[in-house]
Amino acid sequence: MASKAVEKRQQAAPAKVDPRDEPSAEWGWHGGFPKGSRIAGWVTVIVLLAMIHNNHENNTENVWLVGLAIAIVIGLLVDIRKRRTAWRR
Repeated sequence: MASKAVEKRQQAAPAKVDPRDEPSAEWGWHGGFPKGSRIAGWVTVIVLLAMIHNNHENNTENVWLVGLAIAIVIGLLVDIRKRRTAWRR
């Protein structure tokens, strides 16, 4: 019986994404949070670098914290570059 309700909605307003595959497309939202993801990335970098000032016995933890922060920064910079050159393609 639920399949008939989905079929009626598809006939009234055809969707680009099949609601059976992705239920959120049925009520209009389909996508990601690009701005929120970027903000969360920069906040994560700040938190990772702030964690360096702790009571560590050796520098192994610091290497991991800085390494992960650098990896996230590289990913964020690649994302910025992709957004700038997206209109050229």
